[in-house]
Amino acid sequence: MNRSSRLTAHSSKLIKFMKEIVENRLNVNRRHFLGKAAVGIGSLALGSLLVPDLFSGKTDEAGLPLGLPHFAPKARRIIYLFQNGAPSQLESFDYKPALIQMAGQDLPESIRGGQRLTGMTSGQKSFPLVGSKFAFQQYGASGAWISELFPHIASIADDICIVRSMHTEAINHDPALTFMQTGAQQGNRPSMGAWLSYGLGSENQNLPAFCVLLSRGKGNGQGVYSKLWSNGFLDATHQGVLFSSGDNPILYLNDRDGVDRRAMLDKLSELNHLGFEESGDPEITAKIAQYEMAYRMQTAVPELTDLSREPDHIIKMYGPECLVPGTYAANALLARKLSESGVRFVQLYHQGWDQHDNLPGEMVGQARDVDRASAALIKDLKQRGLLDETLVIWGGEFGRTNYCQGNFTKDNYGRDHHPRAYSIWMAGGGVKPGVVYGETDELGYNIVKDPVHINDFHATVLQLCGLDHEKLVYKHLGRRYRLTDVAGKVVPGIIA
Repeated sequence: MNRSSRLTAHSSKLIKFMKEIVENRLNVNRRHFLGKAAVGIGSLALGSLLVPDLFSGKTDEAGLPLGLPHFAPKARRIIYLFQNGAPSQLESFDYKPALIQMAGQDLPESIRGGQRLTGMTSGQKSFPLVGSKFAFQQYGASGAWISELFPHIASIADDICIVRSMHTEAINHDPALTFMQTGAQQGNRPSMGAWLSYGLGSENQNLPAFCVLLSRGKGNGQGVYSKLWSNGFLDATHQGVLFSSGDNPILYLNDRDGVDRRAMLDKLSELNHLGFEESGDPEITAKIAQYEMAYRMQTAVPELTDLSREPDHIIKMYGPECLVPGTYAANALLARKLSESGVRFVQLYHQGWDQHDNLPGEMVGQARDVDRASAALIKDLKQRGLLDETLVIWGGEFGRTNYCQGNFTKDNYGRDHHPRAYSIWMAGGGVKPGVVYGETDELGYNIVKDPVHINDFHATVLQLCGLDHEKLVYKHLGRRYRLTDVAGKVVPGIIA
């Protein structure tokens, strides 16, 4: 073979070798591309499952996508055990032995400081101090003082954070309750649950993001009303869904005989879409979404609300009343099931805490209603591994005075409204367990350490859920609204 032939053969081998390299690189690139594409598509699918609203295309006023937290959340869901009417902190979690020693003495003006009075005590000539009739003991590693009225809550002292320095601005129930629930004393503002639904969306497409449960004790009660779970100016899809206290928690959920609800909804949807094309009203699309949610709830709700299927040890934990629809115990157990199923915000209201007189008699019954089931909820969530990601809140709209309203006797007394200082407790969801935060003076009238305003409370709850309260904004009538309005500071002292 001559030199020319050898070069030709060598060139052919080199070309073949280079072709193999190029083809190999192309094959590698294809594999990489397809592999990465598969991972990407899988990630998108996983994202849509974990955050169903992620690809809705909606953003908040800060331009951030709705359905995603602003940063890593500690709590994914909230159960709010609201004690409507304002339970007395002096008979529950803020022990003041000085009040017992000074019983009957008039409240010093230097302590009261000219605070506004309600119309119920403004005519009193004196304000006799009154201590709690009930004994207190210390519990848990923190030595938290807890009343004998709450032995079951005392058993979870190492799991809860007692905040003794809450304060508000309103002195009457309606504005105080509305303020606590919506961040404003007037109506037509979104409630806490609506804001959470707006910011984080739903975890379960077959259930609402925000559910409301009502119960009533035998004590003097204050009413609750739909503005407390309103969506305000947010889309109607964020409004709380009220469950009935009867045997059928959701009325009209099942089809009537001979009615094809699916076909009816399809026709109704066609009409609504025509209406939307003509008017452009976003409330129409919100209504369509609500109708579809109601249809999907037909399969999810009946099994979810059947508490009789719970095992015996769970029934024993919550108490036999949990099998009676509409009781606090039943609602606490249902709250756990709803939260476990992905409901973002479950709001309970237990009425009957407005003890202006006969406080010792009425508060015994109120505490008996809620003590066992409240503690059972914490223990139940904990044993299921859900407490770390579920924030539980217990408390009312304001506190009670350290002086007696009306006639004062050794065995009977009442307490008026007191916005300057009261107690709540929180558990799970990134809250420091087993601590007592804040402090009031020796007479329990004024806060002397670590005050927590309602706006601060709201800012902290949003922070625990991964939301910056200054960025969770909605523009309405030319103004940017927040749950915390123009105030609020996160309270780091209660965050783990």
